[in-house]
Amino acid sequence: MRNLNVYSEIGKLKSVLLHRPGQELENLMPDILERLLFDDIPYLKIAQEEHDAFADTLRKTGAEVYYLEDLAAESIEDSNVRNKLIVQFLKESNIYGDGLINAISDYFSKLSNKDLILKMMSGLRKSEIKEYRAESLQNIVDSNYPFITDPMPNLYFTRDPFSTIGNGISLNHMHTITRNRETIFASYIFNHHKDFKKMDIPFWYERLENVSIEGGDQLVLSPKVLAIGISQRTKAHAVETLAKNIFKTNSSFDTILAFDIPKSRAFMHLDTVFTMVDYDKFTIHPGIEGPLNVYAIHRGDNENLRIVKETGKLEEILAMHLDVDKIDLIRCAGGDYIDSAREQWNDGSNTLAVAPGEVIVYSRNYVTNELLDKHGIKTHIIPSSELSRGRGGPRCMSMPLYREKI
Repeated sequence: MRNLNVYSEIGKLKSVLLHRPGQELENLMPDILERLLFDDIPYLKIAQEEHDAFADTLRKTGAEVYYLEDLAAESIEDSNVRNKLIVQFLKESNIYGDGLINAISDYFSKLSNKDLILKMMSGLRKSEIKEYRAESLQNIVDSNYPFITDPMPNLYFTRDPFSTIGNGISLNHMHTITRNRETIFASYIFNHHKDFKKMDIPFWYERLENVSIEGGDQLVLSPKVLAIGISQRTKAHAVETLAKNIFKTNSSFDTILAFDIPKSRAFMHLDTVFTMVDYDKFTIHPGIEGPLNVYAIHRGDNENLRIVKETGKLEEILAMHLDVDKIDLIRCAGGDYIDSAREQWNDGSNTLAVAPGEVIVYSRNYVTNELLDKHGIKTHIIPSSELSRGRGGPRCMSMPLYREKI
């Protein structure tokens, strides 16, 4: 296992973390889609086939692929750590009543480490616990709800629960209760996995912070510059906390560009509307070009921050901070009103760079893909009929652990 090393969005990708969609998708129901932040129900068999094609594409480009479920299972080989995870998981799942807690703990005790992790991810149906009895008032009130613990269908978007920034980790506090349990697995991986716990990894953010920040809003533009979206799911105070934690070290990062983007589902994260594909090229949804407030955050005196509101066009601000002559903004579907709205819905601007000028994209966004080709960007096109139903693209589905420096 390589040490963590992510100092750009475009450096040659050498190792990456994924989660193969599992039974959590089979536990999606129309009545709970909104609760679980989904708009539709992907067909698991095809979603897995598409995800396998994604992983194979990554391997063919030279990346080692690791799976969240495997690393999490390897992190609880120590029985004390495993027991600690079970206690924490039940607590954060809001399980009440000693009888129910004991019944679930007994059920979990019979599972292998891998099956335990997968069951935590997939959700626990009441029908799976024969001894289930609604004994607390909360359980009685929720007696018609079919799950003891909710499924985690968003987990195949491994970008959000944590982010690799430089040689450290932002272990994020998620915006919704629905997704915050996802960060438990990363916590155990980076604190207890035999390969990671010896790396002395700095944590730029902690999951127990009170203010939310998510990985889809965190972009590493260069060894000096980060871009972070102030969005529906990432709050300004969280950006300040992250900045202070990074700047008080000897990290190479000296500027954080905070993008104040619209607070809506369509602009969920910064990377749903804006990704880097080459040294001087970005994909972008026309809806965020302007007016857009960008704030440059720098080290100040005595661990304070110096914050400057940037003025000018987006491409001018980026060119100045990335020290290039000109930035080329490649608009989703060319900016056509109908095509860009349709392809943006299917994450046409959400690309995953595997090397400078080389990206992975969804097949269904063919208008945008043709534009990328015309701009000299090499595209690896993956199937996407079911994966895209979760409202996330190739960048959303991947967490780089190691990129070569550019």
